[in-house]
Order: sequence, then structure tokens, then C-alpha cells
Amino acid sequence: MTGSLDVLARIRANRGAPEPAGERCEMCSEPIADEHQHVVNVEGRQLMCVCRGCYLLFTDTHAELRYRAIPDRYLSFPDFALGRREWESLQIPVGLAFFFRNSTLGRMVAFYPGPAGATESQLDLDAWNEISAADPRVTMLADDTEALIVRVPDDEALPPRCNLVPIDACYEFVGRLRMLWRGFDGGQDVRNFMDEFFRAVDDRSEVVER
Repeated sequence: MTGSLDVLARIRANRGAPEPAGERCEMCSEPIADEHQHVVNVEGRQLMCVCRGCYLLFTDTHAELRYRAIPDRYLSFPDFALGRREWESLQIPVGLAFFFRNSTLGRMVAFYPGPAGATESQLDLDAWNEISAADPRVTMLADDTEALIVRVPDDEALPPRCNLVPIDACYEFVGRLRMLWRGFDGGQDVRNFMDEFFRAVDDRSEVVER
């Protein structure tokens, strides 16, 4: 009996302290901090939270990989070749959308936010091709991992604004809007959050002139 108790005591001693709860890398299960990086599953479009080591495995933009690391650069494109007439030609029903190139589909896609989250727009590719041909900065966009986010102000005296941002920032932005959305147009909390978001984007963005 004493021998059995000794064995149990040794097992308990060898277990060690329980690991602290928290988020883990979705690839290798290593613990990760609240501030961590992401990769995107190119075919399924899922974002995955990963550790630094796993992130670095997928940073080669020229390799044909199932996953791609999402960069953290922010750029501002003043005087972007998209005025209100061009915006109307895209037939997006709200004044905000983000655009990225889906390498699996081989084309640009557009999403706009709403109370249900991100809604895909039936993007008029001819209209978009005219915009991209008029502004070579569009070619700076990395497939699958970066997006152009465009906001058209309510004040018609102000031009639309365009920034290049990581794709995960777009989905986090849309998710937050969904949580805040009230009524038909989102409400004041949504407008305040949008203003804060774009101020933060401006603060982080490097200006790229045409």
C-alpha cells in the first residue's frame, strides 16, 4: 500500500504546474501573445492566428503556398484615381468597401460592411480595370493578404480616400462594425468607430504619391 502511495506522489510531483490559459498558435499549438500575427488559408479564406516561427514559414510571396503570411504595412494613396463617378460605376451600395486580389479566383473581389458582416459585391471588373489602369499604385497590392480600403465621405466636397492595409485589419474592422451596428445606418457608435479607425490607419500609413 505504501509503495502505491509513493508512486502516486511521484506522478503528482512530475505533473508540474498547469500551463496558463491563453491563445495558441493554430498550427503548432505554441502559446502566443494577445498581439500576434496571422496567415490566410488561400483557398478557404480563413485567417489563422500563428506564432512568429510559423508565420515566417509563409512569407515568400513568390512561392505557391496554401497559406500566406499577412504583412503589416500600411500605405496611404492620396489623389487615388477613384472619384465619385468611378465609385458609382462600381455599384457598391454603401460608401465603404475593401478590395483584394483573390489568387484562387484570379481576379479582384470587393466586400462592404453591414449589420451581417462582410458582404461580397458583384464587382464590375471593367470599371475596376479602368481605375487600376489609371493608378499604377494598385499593383503594389499583394495577392490574398493586402487590401485597398476605400471610404467615400458623406460630404460631397471631400474626395474618396484610399489606403492599403493588411487583410486581417479589414476583417477585424468589419467584425467590430457588426457588433456596434444599430438600426438602418449603423448609428452613431459605428460612425465614431469608423472615424477612429481611419485616424489610426492614417497615423500608421506611409504616404505613396502617384
